Amino acid sequence: MDTYLLPAAIRELPPPWHDLIYRRSQALEALAPTEERREQARQVLRACLPDRRQSVHDWDEELRDFYDDRDDHTLDEADAWLTRIMPTTSQVTRERVVQVVGVWADMGIPTVPEPPTEQWVDRVAAEWAASVRQALAYDAFAFIERATTAGLLNDGESEDAALLAAAFVRVCMAVEAAVRLLVSLGRPRGEQALMELVHDDQVRDFRPYVRSRLLGLRRSVYEVRAREVTCDEEPLLPEGLQGLPHSWQNDFGWGALAPDSHSLAQARSALEACLTVERVPDDAQMCSHAPADCSAIAEVVGVLMPYLRLVTRERMNEAWRECQSLGFEFQGIDAACFAKVWCKKIADRVTAAVFRWLADLPQGGGGAGDKEPAVLSATTLWAAELAERCARCGSAVQEAIWFLQRTDDVPGSREALARLAFDPSLPVTTRSAAQEWAP
Repeated sequence: MDTYLLPAAIRELPPPWHDLIYRRSQALEALAPTEERREQARQVLRACLPDRRQSVHDWDEELRDFYDDRDDHTLDEADAWLTRIMPTTSQVTRERVVQVVGVWADMGIPTVPEPPTEQWVDRVAAEWAASVRQALAYDAFAFIERATTAGLLNDGESEDAALLAAAFVRVCMAVEAAVRLLVSLGRPRGEQALMELVHDDQVRDFRPYVRSRLLGLRRSVYEVRAREVTCDEEPLLPEGLQGLPHSWQNDFGWGALAPDSHSLAQARSALEACLTVERVPDDAQMCSHAPADCSAIAEVVGVLMPYLRLVTRERMNEAWRECQSLGFEFQGIDAACFAKVWCKKIADRVTAAVFRWLADLPQGGGGAGDKEPAVLSATTLWAAELAERCARCGSAVQEAIWFLQRTDDVPGSREALARLAFDPSLPVTTRSAAQEWAP
């Protein structure tokens, strides 16, 4: 008697859902997403939804590592035997998995025990069944997403689809397809489901991905706010920064701006203003332990306040609340500290952009026309002093030192590099970066 690995609801799926080879996806793409077929797709999802988190294809990770970078098709052939022996959902049985394992042993697959143990067969069987569930769910979500994009779902269908998608994310199955469906559902249903997921501990390692897709939905809200004038709002950055026209989107880069007396004076004023921005303690620097989280927070802040004139107390508070609603975890950081941290980060970005621009300016006589060499020469003197000050306080260290290296034909830059390279009071990373270029 066969030992079935899938419940009856999956074994008895009608065509093309029961097909486990490539024909299923092709057939579904050709079907019109009628109301009856949309309900059938949701039935597939209900049948495939496990009651707990399951590993999917972990059994062959060791095998994939073994065949990594090899120019052969052994692994593909091994996988193909699964659907060759079990081409439909009704044929997914333990006995057929035993047949597959026997074929693998004959092929000399190195991860198959000799002889295959019952425990190892059970592991392969369980995770193959989970893989079948996931593949079916991916196709079902894709089918419903196509109908959603076409505007065919009614309110009840949208609610049901959102609940099913969130449930699959919580058990870590077909996560990307489920999240894509939630994004296609948009606001409010898809957005609300994603908002709940980023706060759910069950999501675990998928939280950054879910959050990134949620940010995509929320971005238009931030852009609308960014277009509003800063009437009666409290600016948080010094005046020397508020007038800069460069945007966060371009990393505050100065691009090909001509190095005339006005732009150079503006650069100097910006650097001096950045040095006045309050430095926050090291233990308050990190708003989150994960680099991906810091990048996502930067996206919220940057889209809400794309220009320096928009960096106000009110908008920073909005960014703080938005980040909390997105499930970011801040340890010992309130709204006021959040504003200080990100004002410092913005100042560091501006500092880095200015030094990149200055480092790329033509060095030496005649590089900027007849009237500008004297201006550029004088620029190197004050810029070298500011570069050393910025490096000492930990602001845009790499860019500041790079500027000093690019202008090391000037005594002031060489001397600054030497001081930075051998000052024992500075962090090792700063000294090491300067020592690389110090004379």
